Amino acid sequence: METIITLVVVAVVVFWIVSIYNKLVAFKNRFKNAFAQIEVQLKRRYDLIPNLVETAKGYLSHERETLEAVIAARNQALAGLQAAAQDPGNADAIKQLGSAEGVLGGALGRLNVVMEAYPDLKANANMMQVSEELTSTENRVAFSRQAYNDQVTDYNTYKQTFPPVVFANFFGHSQDGTLLEFEDSAAMQAAPEVKFT
Repeated sequence: METIITLVVVAVVVFWIVSIYNKLVAFKNRFKNAFAQIEVQLKRRYDLIPNLVETAKGYLSHERETLEAVIAARNQALAGLQAAAQDPGNADAIKQLGSAEGVLGGALGRLNVVMEAYPDLKANANMMQVSEELTSTENRVAFSRQAYNDQVTDYNTYKQTFPPVVFANFFGHSQDGTLLEFEDSAAMQAAPEVKFT
């Protein structure tokens, strides 16, 4: 009888440990999937930016510096996305992506301020369409980022609670997931500089 009770207790403990492992894997896979959704939206955003710049080029030929800054920031953000997509669990890659997105947001903000001074450009059908698509994509990016951050928070919370915290390192879950934050508070505080030559 003692042997049966011991076997039942061992089986329950093994089942309990396996369920902890499975939940850790499930939570980690959810936040990696959520990152893949951000990746889709950011790629769409990066594809729209050259169209926006091309449409604006004819009207803003003397604002070349602003247009070049937008393209450079887009390319930097794309490189950050590619690095983060290879390993969504890499905290440094996620932080680099967040920083690059902050720079891109600032460059797009400066472009928008410059475009406000050109009513013909704002009224251009291509510009209106690209701007509308970009705005829609920005909303999708924000929604995807929130979903990703929610999944990372769920993973981190489960991993850091007892008893999973006892087993997480043993199961290869030593590193916490990193929240993706695009806002660079210093860049957001600085007013965009507009020059007319």
